Amino acid sequence: MPTHLVTGAGSGIGAAVAQKLHERGDDLVLLARNDERANALHEQFPRARTIAADLADVDAIDGIGGLPERLDSLLHVAGVVELAPVAELSTHDLREQLDVNLASPALLTRACLPALRAAHGTVIFVNSAAGLAAGATWAAYAASKFGLRALADSLRAEEQENGVRVTTLFPSRTATPMQEKVHEQEGRTYDSSRWINPETVAATLLHVLDLPTDATIPEVTVRPLVPWTPR
Repeated sequence: MPTHLVTGAGSGIGAAVAQKLHERGDDLVLLARNDERANALHEQFPRARTIAADLADVDAIDGIGGLPERLDSLLHVAGVVELAPVAELSTHDLREQLDVNLASPALLTRACLPALRAAHGTVIFVNSAAGLAAGATWAAYAASKFGLRALADSLRAEEQENGVRVTTLFPSRTATPMQEKVHEQEGRTYDSSRWINPETVAATLLHVLDLPTDATIPEVTVRPLVPWTPR
């Protein structure tokens, strides 16, 4: 069976992706930020293997071990967000978003490349609409996501000859706990029915993942039918 390494499988889009892959019998390796979270994921996905490593700790990701020898996919879904104007942006929040959303995915990808090359696997970066356009208070998060797009573009060019496909998925506002937090920070009322269902984004990701090997989808954007209007 195919083997997939998934980050962010504890909630939102990552949980929806892991659930779909688990239901069809694929082998899962799930990255968790600590042992407690790893145990919770193992209860949720009994057949999965877990690795405890915090994406906020770049040193831990840099020295990560226990990776499979073959990987059919590496699915970067985890992310963090803290909205603030540049004038009020804390060093901690800037550093955390750059580490979790950009630096650690780069280091984890580097560590997984031998296994991805062995399987002619696929790397999917779940980015954000904020990786295409940045608004007020989104500087740190958008910077990390713009960087993530650049990482994917470079990786795609570098690994094409090795048979590794690379896709960036840009979902707009999706009904996840992160989106609820964003609404709170924006001072908005959260209504999950207005936004994309995480399972819809997961279905899009699986479409990319299951694409026949004669083609690739470099980028795909998913938007809700209800338009978002700024304050």
